[in-house]
Amino acid sequence: MSGDGIVTTKDSRGKLLVRRYLVHMETALSDPNRVDDAVISIPGDGIVRTNFAKDILLDLSDEDKERGHGFFPLRLLYDDYMSWMWDLPDSGLGKRFHEQFIKPAATYDIPAIVLDEDTDKAAVATVFEKVNIGGLPLNVFELLTAMFAGDADYYHRTGEDFRLNDDWKETQLKWVAHPTLAAVENTDFLQAVTMLTTLKRNQADTSDRPPAVSAKREDVLKLTLSDYLEWRDPLREAFIWTATFLADRHIFAPRDIPYPKQLVPLAAIRVLLGSDADLIAVSERLARWYWCGVLGELYGSAIETRFARDIESTPGWAVGTTTSAMPRTIQDASFTESRLHSLRTRNAAAYKGIAALILAQGARDWMEDKALDKVQYVNLAVDIHHVFPQKWCNDQGIDDERRESIVNKTTISARTNRTIGGAAPSAYLDVIEKHAQIDSDRLNQLLSTHLIPPQQLRANDFDGFFRQRREQLCRLVEDAIGKPVQRDIDEGHAEEDSSQFAPEELIEEPAQIG
Repeated sequence: MSGDGIVTTKDSRGKLLVRRYLVHMETALSDPNRVDDAVISIPGDGIVRTNFAKDILLDLSDEDKERGHGFFPLRLLYDDYMSWMWDLPDSGLGKRFHEQFIKPAATYDIPAIVLDEDTDKAAVATVFEKVNIGGLPLNVFELLTAMFAGDADYYHRTGEDFRLNDDWKETQLKWVAHPTLAAVENTDFLQAVTMLTTLKRNQADTSDRPPAVSAKREDVLKLTLSDYLEWRDPLREAFIWTATFLADRHIFAPRDIPYPKQLVPLAAIRVLLGSDADLIAVSERLARWYWCGVLGELYGSAIETRFARDIESTPGWAVGTTTSAMPRTIQDASFTESRLHSLRTRNAAAYKGIAALILAQGARDWMEDKALDKVQYVNLAVDIHHVFPQKWCNDQGIDDERRESIVNKTTISARTNRTIGGAAPSAYLDVIEKHAQIDSDRLNQLLSTHLIPPQQLRANDFDGFFRQRREQLCRLVEDAIGKPVQRDIDEGHAEEDSSQFAPEELIEEPAQIG
């Protein structure tokens, strides 16, 4: 909000970005619930591109273009905004925006505690501790616990207060047979209730400005106990359905869920669709929506807005209603070939997503020729490991970007991984054949179920292996999201390799075995 307004930042994936921020004035003024939608983040050059940067979608690279499209630049909020406003084609729009947004911003006060520079460190630490503990906000679950407990109608009907925490424990007991649901938090459940409640109100309202569909904190806090009880049981069952949905896509453990928060709209969508969600065509469309969210890496930030958009459009689109628009998550999803280079740990949702896709398309263990399904996933202690071992790669001078990439990893059993050790592929494949008592053709077939080119692996040809498997994974992603993957490596302008990401996002998690 000062200077040229250009900010060096990073997105929810850890990718380094240069951005500038503007407000679409008409949108901000049209509805108080749409102010968040009105604020946009665009590239530092002011140009929004699409079709893998080939086409210009929006050009706000100078003040005339900003005014022409009705976008107020936030860099002027505390600067000379009047000069910018003076040349605005719609002076009425500028006046209303000034009254409703710029003037209130000018009077905004930021509270601060100022300590004398001579204050000793112990006192500073004490102040810091007290301020943070004292200002810790109650989350919405805790606030609704108190509000629901005071519901007079419920007490009149039952003779006791409603205990939200006890009710949540009952929900968790119903889910105990589904390990992936351990990733669902009590506030997630409340957000799903809120979306269904606000959607029902939105659809029942016949006015020109119906209430917005929302999952934001302020709308969660507006829930009544009757709202909660109306949707509680359907959602309990719907979340169990999401666990089955994940298992069908070879996601069996909480740590392997790409985006736990994406289960919130998925469960709400299941409530709306009912049993139709399991019809073949509907299920395939829901799977596409899910993978677009995962591989497009769209559920890492600003998720409440995406929740609302998805629950409004996805159910109708999934059942083939001609008047329903394609969900924004599918519209927004994209994937570039070079992103495979920077997918290195479970820190990235797309990393976990690709690992699951490899399993789902028929990957089998190399030692025992067992499908890596829900049962074997546990029995065989399955995890993600290197194909070309780290030690071999280091000895051969393979760069760490390709060595640690998802392209050089796959999901295998602990026993197979111990057999691999740090040996060259040509050596460990011989050992596997002897231990498993199989011939080369049989093992080659098992390798192919992991989209691994056997000949390159047997020849210790890392470069050839990497190129071929990268292409195979690109095709796997394309099948999942129903969109082409931009091949940007050979074009010489890779935009998603590890050099584009914050280093901490590329560091292996302690629990990761590889």
